[in-house]
Amino acid sequence: MLSENALPVRVPSAAPARTAVIVLVTGGARSGKSAFAAGLAAASGEAVTYLATAQALDPEMQARIARHRADRPAAWETVEEPLDASGALRGASTPTVLLDCLSLWVSNLMLAGLPDEALLDRAATLLAAARARPGLTILVTNEVGLGIVPVGALARRYRDVLGWVNQSAAAASDEAWLLVSGLPLRLKPAQEGR
Repeated sequence: MLSENALPVRVPSAAPARTAVIVLVTGGARSGKSAFAAGLAAASGEAVTYLATAQALDPEMQARIARHRADRPAAWETVEEPLDASGALRGASTPTVLLDCLSLWVSNLMLAGLPDEALLDRAATLLAAARARPGLTILVTNEVGLGIVPVGALARRYRDVLGWVNQSAAAASDEAWLLVSGLPLRLKPAQEGR
């Protein structure tokens, strides 16, 4: 029996389940896609994990990575993972994850010796991990199929494999954007009620 001064016990209601949302941001080199994606992540109002796939293999890339680090909000968690992006995505503890970028990740896997089928399997695993995690996952990638056919076999293979990965990412996404000269063009609208 409760005394008159006792507070009633309140059972907290379950927190609303977060819906998995995947946003793809693509465009050419220096199109503004990374800045646009960072703006989407910041606009989520949630804690952000920045999942970086670049490797600092030469002084120019080291400087580029340093600039990217300096541009990110200090509160964002940074995870640098050039090969196991799906594992890093599954391990992210924040509601929002920004993976920048699929292009370098595909390049890293190719240069690590993965054949096309294994690489495409890894991409499917990554997209399944994005769909399985509650919250917003933003995927950045380069559109490399708008230029001439590359002369070298490795460059042609890269263009083809990244194109297939990008198609899979676009199909799996809830929303997709193309950046051209800093201007965002919506390719796939967000669904109502998400």
